[in-house]
Amino acid sequence: MPSFTRPSRQKDFSRFPSSTPIVIDNGSSTFRIGWAGEAEPRLSFRNVVQRPRHRSTGETVSVVGDNDPALMKFFDCTRSALRSPFDDDVVYQFEYMEYILDYGFDRLGATSEVGHPILMTECECNPSFSRARMAELLFETYAVPSIAFGIDNAFSYKYNQKLGNCGEDGLVVSCEHGTCHVVPFLKGQPVLGACCRTNVGGFHITDFLRQLLSLKYPYHSASITWEKAEELKKEHCYIALDYMSELQIFENKKEEAEEKTRYWQLPWVPPPKEELPSEEDLARKAALKEKAGQRLREMAAAKRSQKIAEMEERISSWEELLEQLDEADEEEATALLSKAGVLSQQEIKTRIMKEKQSLRKAKGESNGNEEKADVSEADKYPLVSVPDETLTPEQLKEKKRQILLKTTTEGKMRAKQRRAEEEALKVKQEEQRRAENPELYLEELRARYSELSEKFEQRKRQKVGGSQTNGNHNSSGGVGRGERLNAAQKERMRLLTSAAFDRGKGEDTFGQRDEDWLVYNKMSKGNDDDGNDDDESELARIASKLQEIDPTFVSKSEATQPTPEAPKVRPLTAEDYKIAIGIERFRCPEVLFQPGMIGIDQAGIDEMVSISLRRLMEDESVKERLCQSILVTGGSSLFPGMIPRLESGIRQFRPYLSPLKLVRAADPILDAWRGAAAFAASSKFGKQTFTLADYREHGENLFHRYNIVYTL
Repeated sequence: MPSFTRPSRQKDFSRFPSSTPIVIDNGSSTFRIGWAGEAEPRLSFRNVVQRPRHRSTGETVSVVGDNDPALMKFFDCTRSALRSPFDDDVVYQFEYMEYILDYGFDRLGATSEVGHPILMTECECNPSFSRARMAELLFETYAVPSIAFGIDNAFSYKYNQKLGNCGEDGLVVSCEHGTCHVVPFLKGQPVLGACCRTNVGGFHITDFLRQLLSLKYPYHSASITWEKAEELKKEHCYIALDYMSELQIFENKKEEAEEKTRYWQLPWVPPPKEELPSEEDLARKAALKEKAGQRLREMAAAKRSQKIAEMEERISSWEELLEQLDEADEEEATALLSKAGVLSQQEIKTRIMKEKQSLRKAKGESNGNEEKADVSEADKYPLVSVPDETLTPEQLKEKKRQILLKTTTEGKMRAKQRRAEEEALKVKQEEQRRAENPELYLEELRARYSELSEKFEQRKRQKVGGSQTNGNHNSSGGVGRGERLNAAQKERMRLLTSAAFDRGKGEDTFGQRDEDWLVYNKMSKGNDDDGNDDDESELARIASKLQEIDPTFVSKSEATQPTPEAPKVRPLTAEDYKIAIGIERFRCPEVLFQPGMIGIDQAGIDEMVSISLRRLMEDESVKERLCQSILVTGGSSLFPGMIPRLESGIRQFRPYLSPLKLVRAADPILDAWRGAAAFAASSKFGKQTFTLADYREHGENLFHRYNIVYTL
């Protein structure tokens, strides 16, 4: 922990005699420490501890109280959070409490030992375990000579009683940081058996406000920190006299709701205006583009030169092979052909011719006639006209393959020519029907379009889920894959299954027979959707005809698939960085009266007064006297509208026309410390202290055995 000792503080500490008590108001929100008899505490800071690491050295330091942003930038706070020694107004984490006491005593001027009596405040009915641990910490660590504990609400009530704000008999309604208490006072002493407590306070209001704003503005949740929510709560929140009526205002009355709405403007920097590029920028970009294009052209030219050199090298190697074959005998020629991976000299000539054509094209020397020239059938299928007796077994297999390819190609050409003739005849007939009776022709086109569209849609539905069944229902109500296949697809699946079955029996001999090539042709063709392709092309042709004749015609594909519009991106403005705080202003403090809004099943502060009065075993006259002196204290009592709302809520539990008087404390924040400082300066303080000798004699059993709570 960094040292906070200052010489001037040491002088202030030493000028007080050792009998002067130190007063500590140990609140769950703020820690206040000072000298007895003074009007203000010497030191007041937030009762939290943080232990971040230094960014450069990695050393862990202890930061107590409020953080200085100018100093915290040197520490890594991502792995450390603010820690409080309190849990619902009761001290449990004494490790953090020690850091806080070290800081408080050090700033007050103490060095190693504190030689002054201590008066420390605590909440009502504080557990003896917590009080014993606190006494142990003060006696063992700081060598305090004597200690006294007192209830903070009792000190506040006595201080306001001296000011004339309340009487000897009355009630204290304390709205604190983590809890709310109601304590009755009879003859100046608190009746602890009748006090009431709920675990809702200012912390829950702040956290509720932070959650609501983060849900309302999720893109600005990083800016809505707990500290900022605390600041907004203190500046803008209020308590509504009638919660439901206030909600109706924000629902129905827009003008009045707008008047009650507050705005928080987040930092916003307008985007820079786009400026048109100057002529110099355009010229520079054009020069860079031309330079890049020139570099690409040079790379393409180098690549083309390399490709031309490779083609010329291949052509020369094939020509040399032809010369060797002309000079070699039959056996040497066969060996050269096998080594080169070709079957005949004719194939070598074909390759040379193709390479020369590619070379001329690469050099840009080819003309239109040469580009359109096709290789003759003799060059494509050189082994077809060669007798079988002169061929080797490998050449015979190649001859069979070439015959199959030639037959298939010729069949395709004939089928293509026949389809072209049929298409031309069909177009001619349609033109004649259109000229004879245009209206009838249009009706026929529309009927044909509807028929094909329905057929196409039915096919799509069958592919998605299927509409026919043969008894093989699946769990989703559809059909199997085989029920959606057409005849060509089923035949292809059968051939594939048979081939796989035969291959698993032994040696794979598929392809050795001539009929195997026909089976391979059927399996390799992508004819599964030939019918679909024909229907789609016919549908598109009829749709174009209809659009040509009828300009108002719209195809189903265009009607069902509208062109999506590009999303419009709106530039962010200052309004997008403005956070409106409207209904949250009174909704968050309402948790003091309705804790169920945040999931806490406990009574509100107005109902707590009724519960505390019922616990008093006194007659009605005493309760009426108590209700005529109700003191409201604590930080949350500063909300505007607190006193009228609390008075309205208490009247609902009191008899008709029963006297009732509520008053806010003179200073709800500091009255507890001031009352404790006044008591520590009086002669009564020395009679209600535990000394170090008592602690060493009895130990912490002293607190458990007597269960003493110090009163005034």
